[in-house]
Amino acid sequence: MSDKRKQDIILAGVGGQGILSIAFVIDSAALKEGYHVKQAEVHGMAQRGGAVTSHLRLSSERIWSDLIPRGGADLILSVEPLEALRYLDFLSPQGRIVTSSAPFVNIPDYPDKAALLERIKAVPGSLIVDSEALAKDAGSSRTRNTVMLGAASGLLLPREENLREFVRVLFERRGDKILEANLKAFELGRKAAV
Repeated sequence: MSDKRKQDIILAGVGGQGILSIAFVIDSAALKEGYHVKQAEVHGMAQRGGAVTSHLRLSSERIWSDLIPRGGADLILSVEPLEALRYLDFLSPQGRIVTSSAPFVNIPDYPDKAALLERIKAVPGSLIVDSEALAKDAGSSRTRNTVMLGAASGLLLPREENLREFVRVLFERRGDKILEANLKAFELGRKAAV
C-alpha cells in the first residue's frame, strides 16, 4: 500500500442492533487489506437499548489514537436515525451519513420521525435507508445492521468482496439460513445506496 489512505468512522445505534458485528466485519476486511486499525467502543446501556457507539479508524499508516476528534469523522454509519444525529458534531465538513430510517423508540420524548429525517437529509450527501423493509426482504428482521453495512460498503476503504467475506465468517457458524439472509441483506443494502 503505497498511497496514504485513512478513514475515520463513527458507528452508532442502540444496544442489540449489531454495532459490534458491523465493526468486526469492517475491521477484519481492513486488516486483510493491510490497513492499520484502531477501535474504541462505548457501550452505553446496551442491555437496555441504550446508546452504543464505536470509533473505527483505518489508515495505511500508523494510528496514534483510537478516538476520532470532533469534526474529524469521514462517515457516520448508524442503525438508528436519532443516534446518527447524536454524533453529528463528529462529522467532518466533507463527511457523509448513512443511516437507517427505522427509529428505535426507547425514550418517552422521542422526536418526530419526519422532523428527524429532515434534519439528516439537510446534511449534504446523507443516505437514509429503509433497513427494516430491506431486512424483511432478506428473510430476517435481525439483519438490519447488515443492510446498513451493505449500504455503506461503497464508501468504505475495504473492498466490497472482503466485507462480504467477513459477513460470511461472522454468520456461517450460525447456519445456512442466517448466513444467506445476511448475505442477501448486504446486497440489498448495497443496491439501495446506488
